[in-house]
Amino acid sequence: MIRCVLIVGILLPQSLAHPGFFTSIGQMTDLINTEKDLVTSLKDYIKAEEDKLEQIKKWAEKLDRLTSTATKDPEGFVGHPVNAFKLMKRLNTEWSELENLVLKDMSDGFISNLTIQRQYFPNDEDQIGAAKALLRLQDTYNLDTDTISKGNLPGVKHKSFLTVEDCFELGKVAYTEADYYHTELWMEQALRQLDEGEASTIDKVSVLDYLSYAVYQQGDLDKALLLTKKLLELDPEHQRANGNLKYFEYIMAKEKDANKSTSGDQSDQKTTPKKKGVAVDYLPERQKYEMLCRGEGIKMTPRRQKKLFCRYHDGNRNPKFILAPAKQEDEWDKPRIVRFHDIISDAEIEIVKDLAKPRLSRATVHDPETGKLTTAQYRVSKSAWLSGYENPVVSRINMRIQDLTGLDVSTAEELQKDEPDAFKELGTGNRIATWLFYMSDVSAGGATVFPEVGASVWPKKGTAVFWYNLFASGEGDYSTRHAACPVLVGNKWVSNKWLHERGQEFRRPCTLSELE
Repeated sequence: MIRCVLIVGILLPQSLAHPGFFTSIGQMTDLINTEKDLVTSLKDYIKAEEDKLEQIKKWAEKLDRLTSTATKDPEGFVGHPVNAFKLMKRLNTEWSELENLVLKDMSDGFISNLTIQRQYFPNDEDQIGAAKALLRLQDTYNLDTDTISKGNLPGVKHKSFLTVEDCFELGKVAYTEADYYHTELWMEQALRQLDEGEASTIDKVSVLDYLSYAVYQQGDLDKALLLTKKLLELDPEHQRANGNLKYFEYIMAKEKDANKSTSGDQSDQKTTPKKKGVAVDYLPERQKYEMLCRGEGIKMTPRRQKKLFCRYHDGNRNPKFILAPAKQEDEWDKPRIVRFHDIISDAEIEIVKDLAKPRLSRATVHDPETGKLTTAQYRVSKSAWLSGYENPVVSRINMRIQDLTGLDVSTAEELQKDEPDAFKELGTGNRIATWLFYMSDVSAGGATVFPEVGASVWPKKGTAVFWYNLFASGEGDYSTRHAACPVLVGNKWVSNKWLHERGQEFRRPCTLSELE
């Protein structure tokens, strides 16, 4: 069994809760193709309207010439029997034809196509989810709003910019979530772009309205008051701003009185802003995790680095690898993490991906409160489970893993289990080791990190990393706790194999020490 997981970058990483969100490359490219089809349909409609207007224009020019001549000498003009006949014909039939042409709706084809395609469009929840994902990427990779807005992301092929409207929308999404930290950041970016002269349908009053309140919610009364006054300079009749101004001044006066009563003087003492908050979904381990995702984690000492080697690995004299050994590199010492280079071919990767694509479904995590598997806001990967009997390539890859690790793959997980006691039902013990294939390169982000020890392992197509989750004694090695970093730019395909305890008794004998 190979577990094939697709993790998608840029607007998709790690912060979406909506199960129907467009999380796979296939779904996103389908949307691009849909939009391309609609653009073609729209251009066809424009061409039809232009042709229609061109016909009407020709009618108008012809009639303008006729009426100009006729009005100069009406009696003489209609005295000609042909002119009289043609006048009757025009007014009786031709103007009616012109009326029908003017009233003809050329948009039927475009509207019909749009109606059909709309059923595949993302909805409001999807749009909000994409905005949250972008905010999560901003925090994980420590990106300022100007860098994101100008599209200066590492490894980008198609540079894209955020408009004032885009920045304002991101700020509003954060505001709706009571995330005033990001509200302030993005409303300030929108204001900055307006100050730089960017044309926009969003005015400064709307931006300052959100910004002043977000700043107030973070405890900076001085700045909130300043922003409110700036808003009222632009719109003196703004009802909410006038109310906020009075309230802010009242709060500041109370604080000054309180300061006077405790300090005795310092009548001009200013209110001290509270420490600015952070993202509302901040977790205790998140800072270390994000540092590792940025490559800012614990650095191995030179002495430890000298103990890491590259070698040719023959799978303990396995006949298949004696003449053509695998390239193995030490990634980390404790826990020992090794990488195998050129271990899966491009052709094999494409076969595995083709097998997995039709059955990709939203990945789940274990909920410690309910004991059940559920989708999580921070995880938007999709996964599919492949068994060795389905395709010779999958079977061949399974045997390759067994030959190189020396572990029995027959007890590895064959089916995805949705129950919390999945391991008990399998009857194969705990997961003793993890083998992880990287099936794509990633332009930016997407590392696999081990927060307990500060290790970061970066994706490289065609390679695989391997480590033991348990000590030889069977005790869990908590230093192998790991997490996937969101993809910043690009997309990430990985396949992993979880090997279980049963069947390894003679392949990896138990030791007397618990931590060996």
